[in-house]
Amino acid sequence: MTSKLKLSFSNDAPKGDCITICLISEDSVIIPTLDKDVAAQVIAKMASAQFTGKKGTSLSLYLDEGTYLLVGVGETVKAGIHAETVGGKLFTALAATPQKRGWLPPHKFADEVAGDIIFGVELAAYHFEQYFTETDSVEASVQLVVSNEFITEDDRVLADRQALAKGVALARDLIFEPANKLYPEAFADRCASLSSLGLEVEVLDEADMEALGMGALLGVGQGSRRESRMVVMNWRGGKDEAPLALVGKGVTFDTGGISLKPAKGMEDMKWDMGGAAAVTGAMAAIAGRKVKRNVVGVIGLVENMPDGNAQRPGDVVTAMSGKTIEVINTDAEGRLVLADALHYTETRFEPAMMVNLATLTGAIIVSLGKEYGGLFSNSDELAAQLTQAGMATEEKLWRMPMGKAYDKMLKSHIADMKNIGGPYGGSITAACFLERFVSKTPWAHLDIAGKAWSDKASATVPKGGTGFGVRLLNRLVDNWTPAHITTNDN
Repeated sequence: MTSKLKLSFSNDAPKGDCITICLISEDSVIIPTLDKDVAAQVIAKMASAQFTGKKGTSLSLYLDEGTYLLVGVGETVKAGIHAETVGGKLFTALAATPQKRGWLPPHKFADEVAGDIIFGVELAAYHFEQYFTETDSVEASVQLVVSNEFITEDDRVLADRQALAKGVALARDLIFEPANKLYPEAFADRCASLSSLGLEVEVLDEADMEALGMGALLGVGQGSRRESRMVVMNWRGGKDEAPLALVGKGVTFDTGGISLKPAKGMEDMKWDMGGAAAVTGAMAAIAGRKVKRNVVGVIGLVENMPDGNAQRPGDVVTAMSGKTIEVINTDAEGRLVLADALHYTETRFEPAMMVNLATLTGAIIVSLGKEYGGLFSNSDELAAQLTQAGMATEEKLWRMPMGKAYDKMLKSHIADMKNIGGPYGGSITAACFLERFVSKTPWAHLDIAGKAWSDKASATVPKGGTGFGVRLLNRLVDNWTPAHITTNDN
């Protein structure tokens, strides 16, 4: 985990050059507990500067008693996204000061609100600086000392949020890593290290997958010198109950294979493992939070390269399910990886539900832009729970249609199916392809091609790897109620 934040807790304000942070509401009420004389000066300075406490605004005040940083919170601070955004703005404002050292005094917040504010601070502080060698290229760290009356260091809510923040940071780290450093075996090693959190981690190599008949996944990676892997991360936090299953596409670099991508922008394909990163980060957070449910995470890890042994357009491969696939386009590789991962997960673990995440299609960005992830499902109930979890975490999803008319577009004249359905409805036909490898389990496919990487930063999300899906999946697991397959679009 890489962060610009040095966070500590204390009963007393630190000495020296330290800024006191005051969260101010729009009705000009000073939220923190301040000395009466200081409070009067702050109010007077606010009036002269016309600082109203509008959400997202900040103001530095230089008084005889010290420096004060006012951060506007809007009308009030509510638990959840609002409080997280306040924390993100707090961090940004503090990082912009010369001191970069702040004291967060007591505020009359419930633990849920206080914990979410600190969570927002930690999300905003994320910074990937692994490969800088010059110190002036590395951003200076920000020190924040939090009063134990604001929230105590061992508070249950804070511990939960910090474990979640670590999961998000792990997913972001994985997405930022270059493909020469994070290839399938290296990714699997990162997962194996999570056993320290209590996860049972199992790594399947190519021999293991070949024995299981995973011809779809193995075909994608056969052109690479890097061997493919599948990783199973098992959290046994519940009683004797079927697990919830999370499945991720992990193409650590995607050239397109023989169906080679254009050179422009190909460097971005290091994050074509965003689904696997989300599942890995989610499992780390679930274990760190000690969630009282059984959850299994399965990720398929491959590198799609165009060497002399690479899969060709027109090849036919046999998936673990026994179904045959005509590979029309080798750049439609993620669905081949997921075909075997989904079948393996369903048949081995018999989960109560499955959700897979993948940076699967450019078509979903054409459809939804970068505001929503695409949601496809065979269960109305599961789709509703995912949509609700997405709204609560600001990792929003929009449900897309499926059905027989789209599914027919996958018909092949020499195999059970093709791996693409033609020029129209590309994200939908990709989902229909995946559905063919799911039997009776409530299942959802999240196409996060527009959400795994961001071209601009927001209050709590950096430019670059977002870690999208970690918070969404944790919320889904927390609030899960059994779902059934209740729809079959025609």
